[in-house]
Amino acid sequence: MDIEIPLGKRTKKYRFLEMLPGILSYGAIILLVILSILSPVLASIYLLSIILAAFVKAIAISYRVISGYSNMEKASRVDWNGRLSDLEDPKEAYSRLRDNQSKELLYQQHVDRLRFMSAAEDGYYPKPSNIYNALIMPAYNESIEVIEPALKSVLDTTYDKKRLIVVFAYEERGGVDIDTTAKILKKKYGKYFHSFHIVKHPKDLPNEVVGKGGNITYAGKWLEQYLQQEEIAFSDVIVTTMDCDNKPHKYYFDYVTYEYIVHEDRKHLSFQPICLFTNNIWDVPAPMRVVATGNSFWNIISSMRPYSLRNFASHSQPMNALVEMNFWSTRTIVEDGHQYWRSYFYFDGNYEVVPIFVPIYQDAVLSNGYKKTLKAQFVQLRRWSYGASDVAYVGNNVFSKNRTVKFWPSLARFIRLLDGHVTQACIALIVAFGGWAPLVLNGEAARSVAAHQLPDTVSLIQQIAMVGILVSIFVSFKLLPPRPERYKKSRNVLMVLQWALMPVIAIVYSSMASYNAQTHLLFGKYLDKFDVTEKTTVEMNDQSRAQNKKKRDDRDAFSSGE
Repeated sequence: MDIEIPLGKRTKKYRFLEMLPGILSYGAIILLVILSILSPVLASIYLLSIILAAFVKAIAISYRVISGYSNMEKASRVDWNGRLSDLEDPKEAYSRLRDNQSKELLYQQHVDRLRFMSAAEDGYYPKPSNIYNALIMPAYNESIEVIEPALKSVLDTTYDKKRLIVVFAYEERGGVDIDTTAKILKKKYGKYFHSFHIVKHPKDLPNEVVGKGGNITYAGKWLEQYLQQEEIAFSDVIVTTMDCDNKPHKYYFDYVTYEYIVHEDRKHLSFQPICLFTNNIWDVPAPMRVVATGNSFWNIISSMRPYSLRNFASHSQPMNALVEMNFWSTRTIVEDGHQYWRSYFYFDGNYEVVPIFVPIYQDAVLSNGYKKTLKAQFVQLRRWSYGASDVAYVGNNVFSKNRTVKFWPSLARFIRLLDGHVTQACIALIVAFGGWAPLVLNGEAARSVAAHQLPDTVSLIQQIAMVGILVSIFVSFKLLPPRPERYKKSRNVLMVLQWALMPVIAIVYSSMASYNAQTHLLFGKYLDKFDVTEKTTVEMNDQSRAQNKKKRDDRDAFSSGE
C-alpha cells in the first residue's frame, strides 16, 4: 500500500478528514452557544458532561504522573550496561543470578528473560557484541554552544562508543556557520566513536517540505550506503534520531539495545524514551516553565499507556525496518508522530512502540528576548498540534477497501487520535468560560435554577481538580535539575507561584495553538515549513546583551564627539 502523504489536491474523503478535527473543535464551542440560547438546561447537561469527563481524565492523569515518575526513577537506577553484558552469555548469567532473592520487578524480569534465552537455540537472540547503535543528530543553524553539550552527554553514556556511529545531519540552508560547526565537531569528537560523519542535506529537493523529515531521511539513506560498504547487517543496527540540543540518560543506548535483543519480533518495534524538557528549565521565563513541565508530564503519562504510545521527538528504530519503509516522511513537519502511523500501516498493524523508562533531556524554549521566547513557544506548540494532519492520513487508510490492518483496533486508534486533538483545542475554553455561557447568552436563563447553579458547580469541580495541580507541583520539583549557582533560593518560590499561570497557559498556548493548526487544515492552508525553534543559552543572551550595550555606548560616544 502507499504509505505516503498525498501531494497537491486531495480526494474529497481525504479533505473531509483533514477538516474533521477543526469541525469538531469549533463545533463543540458552537454547540454550547446554541444550547445556551435555546435551553439553559440542555446547555448545563452538555457542559457538565464534558467537565466531568475531563475531571475523570484529570484523576487518571495524576495517577499516571506519579506511577510514571516512579517507573522512571526505578529504571534510572538499574545498571543497564551490566544487564546488557549478561545477554552476551545468557546461560552463564542465569546460573549466576537465578538464586538471588531480590523481589524487585525489573530484576525478576531480567532473570526470566535470561532463562528463556538460555533455552533458545544459538543465534536466535543476537549478542550485544554484534549490535551497533547509529545516532542521527539533525541540525539547522544552531550554535556550537548549543550542540557541544549534547555531544558531550553522548560521550558520558556507558555504552561502548566503538559500537556507536554518529551522523551529524545538517541543513545546507543553515548557511556557512553550521557547515563550519560540523567540521569542528567531527575533528574534535570523531576519534571517540566507531565513526563520526557529517552529512549535508541539500535544500529544495523535490517532494519535500522544509522540515526535519527530509534531513534525517537523507542522512538515513547515506547511512544505508555506509553500512553496506562496511558490510554491517541492517538488522544489527539500531538508529536513534536525537535533536542536537538533547542529552540522553547515561544508560539510554544500553537500555535500548537490551530491549531490542530480548524482544523476538524486534523488526516491528520502535523504542521511545521519556522526553523531559528540563535542560534549561531554571533559565526560561515562567510561562515556558509551565509549558515545558506540562510537556514533560505528558511524556511520562504516555509511557504508562502502551496502547496509545507514539513516537515523539527522539526515538529509536531498527535500520532494516527503516530501509524497507524508506525511512521517515519528507512531506510533513511532524515526522516523529507520523512515523508511528507510517510504520503501523506499512507493517499491516504489526507494529508497537516499546517505552524506555529513562529520560532524554531536552531544552525548554528560550530565545533571545522575552517576546521572542513567547512567540517561539507558540510556534513550537502549533507545529506539534499540526499532528492533527494525521487524522486524515489514518482515517483514509482505516476507511478503505484496500485496508491491510484490522478494522476495529485501528478504528479505536483513530478515535483516540481524533479525540486527543479535539480535546486539546476546546476543553480549556469550555472549562474556563462555559459555566457562564447560559447566563450571558440567554436572558431567560436568569429564571433557570440550572443556569444559576452552573457557575458554582463548575467552580466546585475546578477546586477539587486543584489536587491535580498539587500533584504536578510535587512531581515538577522532583524533576528539576540542581539549581544553578547564579540563582538564589528565592527562585524556588517562583517555581511554585508559576502554576498560577496554568489556566492562562492552557488557553493561550495549548488551546490557541491547536485551533491555529486545525484552522490551517480546515481551510487547506497547509503548514509546509518546519519553523525551527531558536535555541540559545543564558550565557549567549548575556553575551549578546553585552555586545549590544557596547554598540550603543560606542554610538552615543561617537554622537557626542568624545
